[in-house]
Amino acid sequence: MNMTIMKTNKQINRVADIIDSLTINPNPDSVAVLEEIGTNSSIDEVREMTARALVKRNEPHSLSVVISQRGKGINDMSTVVAMSTINCLLSLEDKEEAMKVLENTISGEYEEDVKENARSVKALMALS
Repeated sequence: MNMTIMKTNKQINRVADIIDSLTINPNPDSVAVLEEIGTNSSIDEVREMTARALVKRNEPHSLSVVISQRGKGINDMSTVVAMSTINCLLSLEDKEEAMKVLENTISGEYEEDVKENARSVKALMALS
């Protein structure tokens, strides 16, 4: 195996460990760290892991980041990140908070494409 690939895999594993730690950290500031650093990463894999972590927290603020913000979560330009986030939302056992955030996004002051994505995800969640 190439040394560059091994080094990259090791770095991704370290990032994954940090994201996992922030996911289980009850401090609300951990959501801000995930939002600021993880969802703004230039690496799709990091944005995908971060979006999943924010969904797993299943809190209004963390869900709002991945549902209501342009360029993040379901609104990410990478289809892999967007679809991974949607799949994670669909797999939530308790969908109540996510449905509230989706409804607030649809009825709020957001760009039309963000609202449309929220409508689509809400319809999928209602069927799951």
